[in-house]
Amino acid sequence: MKLPRYTQARKLANGIVHYRFNPPQRLVDTGVVERVELGRNFEEAKAQAKILNKQINAWRKEQAKIVVLTGSSTLSMLMDVYYKSSDFNMLKHKTKVDYQYFLSVLLESLGDCPIKKVSTRQAKLAYEDWVGRGIHFANHVATVSSRLYRYAIDMEYTEFNPFSSIRRKSPRQRKVMWSKEQVIKFLDEAYSDFSTRNIGLIVQMTYEWCQRLGDMRLLEWDMFDFDNRRLNLEQSKRRAQVSLPISNDLYPMLLDQRDDFGFQKYVAPRPRPREGQFHPYTLEGMSTMGRVVMEKAGLPKDLRLMDLRRTGTTEMIEAGVGMAQIMSVTGHNNPQSVKPYMKNTYTSANYALTERAKHDTSTSKCRTGK
Repeated sequence: MKLPRYTQARKLANGIVHYRFNPPQRLVDTGVVERVELGRNFEEAKAQAKILNKQINAWRKEQAKIVVLTGSSTLSMLMDVYYKSSDFNMLKHKTKVDYQYFLSVLLESLGDCPIKKVSTRQAKLAYEDWVGRGIHFANHVATVSSRLYRYAIDMEYTEFNPFSSIRRKSPRQRKVMWSKEQVIKFLDEAYSDFSTRNIGLIVQMTYEWCQRLGDMRLLEWDMFDFDNRRLNLEQSKRRAQVSLPISNDLYPMLLDQRDDFGFQKYVAPRPRPREGQFHPYTLEGMSTMGRVVMEKAGLPKDLRLMDLRRTGTTEMIEAGVGMAQIMSVTGHNNPQSVKPYMKNTYTSANYALTERAKHDTSTSKCRTGK
């Protein structure tokens, strides 16, 4: 007696068998069907399950825009279907852009091979290759690739996710900091050439606001309240909402930028349009162009653009800014998350001991009795 798809038979303590329709959680969450009891009669349960499965099939066809993938369907075909799905289209625009980029890296690495032919070994070899471009980068590509395959499994295009068993590497905690002089050198060099001007603006905003480089490269004009000199940002990583003041130095630069690039939505896109449209820098593109500017400015090779958020946050700590105020800038929900930014520096030690001295009796006074 073969049970319909997603149908389970449960034998109760009294020996009577009950049937239950138990589809995947994703189908329940999206409102396609619900988990329901089908009763004790097998034929009636089978008929009800058949109706529910028809609803699922109809939904999946709509999701795939009537495209039916088979065992020989390729990665590019799966990506095309995924980009039309509600799974993808419910993502924020910034996340969609990143997903499309990371999946293009997957396609470049594995080629347009059949989705069922990708093995765990191939996935692991590709991951090792991505690690050569940075551990953070490799983990991002592997995560998005795995989500693509989870979608394919949910849609019953395949039964196996080759990226599910990859052991992600943990990057070493970087401690490299930029000095103010190095930041100024970078900005002077970047702003001296129109081709790197927008790189300079992204870097300046990253440093001044202590934000992630990825969020700054994807800033859009409607996030700004110029009347109140404020940026209202939803961070991509934790969805934290932060409201940041525009400094007197940054304000006129943003106004000039709006005059030049305000006709399209991105604040600091790549300066040359592609197919008639302006696009934001990719993370890899930012890294490459940033390295060009750093070399021209004669900056140390161990500096990374991603170090700017840590640099700015550490400077706030050294300046004695309270933890609550720091978290309102960085978007962290837990003080423990700010700990990696706390460093044992002379500036921090000097500030702490100076503040202590203001409220304490020195040991010299105790010895002399004065």
